[in-house]
Amino acid sequence: MYYFDFYMPAKVLFGAGKLQSLHSEKLPGKKALIATTNGTSVKKYGYLAALEKELDLAGVSYELFDQVRPNPTSDNVMDGAALAKKTGCDFIIALGGGSVMDCSKCIALMMTNDGDIWDYSLSAEGGKKQPAHKAAPIVAITTSAGTGSEVDMAAVITNEKTQEKTGIFFASMFPTLSVVDSNLMMSVPPKFTAYQGMDAFYHAAESVINRNEHPMGEMFALKAIELIARYLPAAYRDGSDKEARSYVALANTLAGYYMLCTSQHTMEHVMGGYHDDLVHGAGLIMISHAYFDFFAERKAAEEPMIKMAKAMGVEHPASGKDFIRALDALIASVGCDGLKMSDAGITKEELKKYPKRVHEVLGGDITADPLPLSDADYLAIYEASYR
Repeated sequence: MYYFDFYMPAKVLFGAGKLQSLHSEKLPGKKALIATTNGTSVKKYGYLAALEKELDLAGVSYELFDQVRPNPTSDNVMDGAALAKKTGCDFIIALGGGSVMDCSKCIALMMTNDGDIWDYSLSAEGGKKQPAHKAAPIVAITTSAGTGSEVDMAAVITNEKTQEKTGIFFASMFPTLSVVDSNLMMSVPPKFTAYQGMDAFYHAAESVINRNEHPMGEMFALKAIELIARYLPAAYRDGSDKEARSYVALANTLAGYYMLCTSQHTMEHVMGGYHDDLVHGAGLIMISHAYFDFFAERKAAEEPMIKMAKAMGVEHPASGKDFIRALDALIASVGCDGLKMSDAGITKEELKKYPKRVHEVLGGDITADPLPLSDADYLAIYEASYR
């Protein structure tokens, strides 16, 4: 017998061109803070202008906060919240990828609560407080297919002062409305298409090997794995492939519906905490072979790995090693088999600091791995991954 809870308050508008129907939805406020990246893509490709048109049609006013960094920081959050309060915004619209959506969720929390965002972090240096008020309503418009942030309550934020990259999540941080429009993803460069798609893949793969996995979660995860294995290489090779983009977007959202991450995500958050410029998906790819092979070598997740290998198109998989070979082939097919920790500024010597930090930051559930990992095991995986 399985026991689980499933709570999905976000209404999702899925499909190419769905942004153009936003004005017909009941939006959760009268003035929106539009949060977006400090880069140029949403403006260059007309996504911001398209959103502003929808808000004009809906009779909703707005303020722009275009300062979200690729790895959003606590300062980012507080600056956005201050602008929202100063200009009288009563809800937030995230227009961007996972970083923008994560930052927006935390801005929404700080629009209605006192103090600093780190007061509400459960990390070693966090304040571990419960918010007095629910977050302001959130509308998420994703321009990438990687994090699943449009359908979950989690946000990943970096505190540069403490070098912590950690999760912050409360039920009120679920978006109330999300738009998954693959037309907004057509401009993502190949490298980031790969990083984002593999992030979604690991959300699903970690969920399948998670000791707390159940049929509901596995249903979403295995379909996501199937779609990513089939369509991510095509989206990587040809960003204008509308079918591939759409299916990768669907896989990302499916993986986000029931995400049960294990220690792989925590291990990457440790890396990202020390190296703010490390792209999350790239960091996951760097450690993924050694991480999953640790369990395959010990035959600790044979049944779930065989299921994943089958979903990836392997005929008659017989062991976890078949999944490892399929994973390696997928990584190579999206041009990521040459990624090196050293290229991200990571030194082999600093790896010794990492295992202790695994217990101090939040990412996945480190107690839910197929086998319990010791600090020596974490270090061995990091060192086996190092190039």
